[in-house]
Amino acid sequence: QVHVSESGGGSVPAGGSLTLSCTVSGYTNDHFCMAWFRQVPGGEREPVVSIAIGGGIYYDESVEGRFTASQDNAKNTVSLQMNNLKPEDTAMYYCASDHLLCTARDARYWGQGTQVTVSS
Repeated sequence: QVHVSESGGGSVPAGGSLTLSCTVSGYTNDHFCMAWFRQVPGGEREPVVSIAIGGGIYYDESVEGRFTASQDNAKNTVSLQMNNLKPEDTAMYYCASDHLLCTARDARYWGQGTQVTVSS
């Protein structure tokens, strides 16, 4: 059974930095994708960054240039370095994984979420 867990959320002032970490376990091979999403109360889960099965990394334009994702050699941990944080980055951040597609609709495995709060 695949398990996803996140850590690293917190509260920072605008302009600050945080690092989130996502770890997956339970896969029998390295053929899986991972992704970060975020959600505000009453809103939909929005993509932040996606790490494709082949290793390609794709950022949402709202975080391009400020957030950097990296995956360890074993592929089971993804770190998300978030710099120059803005109040609009405040949200619950979720990590997701799947054998095929890591979109909000298709990803089957989700973590419990970690809160990021950026004060102005």
